[in-house]
Amino acid sequence: MIDSNNIQSYEFKTEVNELLRLMIHSLYSHKEVFLRELISNASDAIDRARYLALTESSIYEQDTEWKIKIIVDNEKNTITISDNGIGMTKDEIIEALGTIAHSGTKEFIKKLVASDSKQKADLIGQFGVGFYSVFMVADKVTVLSRKAGIPKDKAVKWESIGEGNFTIENISKEKRGTDVILHLKSDERVYLQEWEIKKIVKQYSDFIEHPIILDIEREKPSEIDKSKTVKLREEEKINSQKAVWIKDKSEITKEEYEEFYKHISHNFNPPLQTIHYKAEGTQEFTALLFIPETAPFNIFFSDYKIGPMLYIKRVQIMKNCELLIPTWLRFIKGVVDSSDLPLNVSREMLQNNKQVEVIKKSITKKVVDTLAEMKKNDPENYQIFYKEFGRILKEGIHFDFSRQEQIGELLLFKSLKSTNYIDLDSYIELMKPGQEDIYYITSNSIEEALNSPYVEAFKEKDYDVLVFTDEIDDIIFNNYQYKGKKLKAVMKGDIDLEKTSSNKDKEQKFNKLIDLMKDTLKDHVKDVRFSGRLKDSPCCLVYDEIALDSRVERLMKAMGQHVPENKKILEINSSHPLYESMNNLFNKDGSKEQLKEYISMLYDHALILDGSKPQNPNALLKGLSELMIHKINNQLS
Repeated sequence: MIDSNNIQSYEFKTEVNELLRLMIHSLYSHKEVFLRELISNASDAIDRARYLALTESSIYEQDTEWKIKIIVDNEKNTITISDNGIGMTKDEIIEALGTIAHSGTKEFIKKLVASDSKQKADLIGQFGVGFYSVFMVADKVTVLSRKAGIPKDKAVKWESIGEGNFTIENISKEKRGTDVILHLKSDERVYLQEWEIKKIVKQYSDFIEHPIILDIEREKPSEIDKSKTVKLREEEKINSQKAVWIKDKSEITKEEYEEFYKHISHNFNPPLQTIHYKAEGTQEFTALLFIPETAPFNIFFSDYKIGPMLYIKRVQIMKNCELLIPTWLRFIKGVVDSSDLPLNVSREMLQNNKQVEVIKKSITKKVVDTLAEMKKNDPENYQIFYKEFGRILKEGIHFDFSRQEQIGELLLFKSLKSTNYIDLDSYIELMKPGQEDIYYITSNSIEEALNSPYVEAFKEKDYDVLVFTDEIDDIIFNNYQYKGKKLKAVMKGDIDLEKTSSNKDKEQKFNKLIDLMKDTLKDHVKDVRFSGRLKDSPCCLVYDEIALDSRVERLMKAMGQHVPENKKILEINSSHPLYESMNNLFNKDGSKEQLKEYISMLYDHALILDGSKPQNPNALLKGLSELMIHKINNQLS
């Protein structure tokens, strides 16, 4: 950092440096998003100032006319976006423009590199990096800002050419707020044109609540000599300033809904579904909500902002009000405008406000009902939704006990017998006579599930098995019941689809061999028993009914969480010829040590099927090699 003549120079953080390079060199279309992002930032700054001014009148500084100005200077080749919002201090401007306080920055950069041009533009706003889009059109950016309520000589100037560093300078600024001055590249002068600015504002920012004023130089006939023209600066409001959610549904076009959604979501794709309704009675509010077509890339990050915007009598109170929506519906975007909540409501007051809970229940019911209707009447779009957000929707089974069955009706699954999605009602309808439970297997893929030893007996009985591929599935559906049917994991508990006592005779025949297996593996498994689920494979590892799935165990360990010891049960297929041979070998004198080696190999085999590493890979490979050599020699002899 260099301090000279009140100017300090800073380097961008590494991630920002890389992001700037990508913004400047890799984004070839939709460059106009820079204006959308700067207007949105200005609107947010005004909303924050307006909210604080409700209880701190000094914020106004005798200026109560909130507005955003776009100032065009053709001679200087600059376009300035100016607001009279909250403004920034020196520390705030360094934090806001010199770093990206975002846990997903590196992932975003990877996504940006891999995406096509349209997807690149979609990602900008979703990741909170919209300001940096200015470097697509400007070779230098100057930001002048003064925080509301601080002395005029404590303003700050931020400046950068987008090549690794920026400078900070203390300045004086008469009015509160922020001016972003873009020194346009020579080939980007189109953004000085009145028609281009109006087109961009109409497309992206027409619904901004605050007036957007275009300050531009125009040629006008001279008052003195009508044959001549003079250049005059004029101001014109160029946005409609309509709060679309206040209007009656019958007055709003599909295009208006889509434009407003794009404005609040920073997503170029239209929503899959729009929910617009007004609640009246004991609690009055208006909600305009959207179900997106694509999931934000950071929706599973801890710092993802949850909840619709909260307005009270058209005054924005919160940009993301997480108290209005359950976490399992966090994909919902939109606006809620209440006429009953007090204007100076604080976050603490919201948490203890019964009216907020009433709104949350209403929104949750409306979204769930909309999804149910969509699933019934528009299955194609519902599948698009489910592929993007099904994993999030399933969380409701775990977190919202009162709606478990309603949420269950919305779920879709792949199964062993179905190439398309099926729901739980369809599965129950096709259950075989005598089948009492809904069976499922957790797996990394359908292909892996089809070849799993755990489903062999189910295939033979022609029972369908649902395939769960998300790591959280076993946590969510363990002990879950749907319309009186229990969901049961095929890799857990003691399953015997035949429900016969034939195993007792086998146990009598192999009881000594079983005892030897138990003794050999006593440090590794909880028990060794005969299996009712195997038909072709020699063995498998199973879990107790309430134990954690192995994929969940691995996920928790990867997250650094403590996982209690959970010994599994080794099940063997007594019909497999291997055990007849092992039992015959056991009856010979001095064969126990050899058998123990085979038993260890069987256990390693079961570990691999379970998705775990064998306890001794070298010994397993050596044993397999010896068996192959023995078999080949027998074929040659």
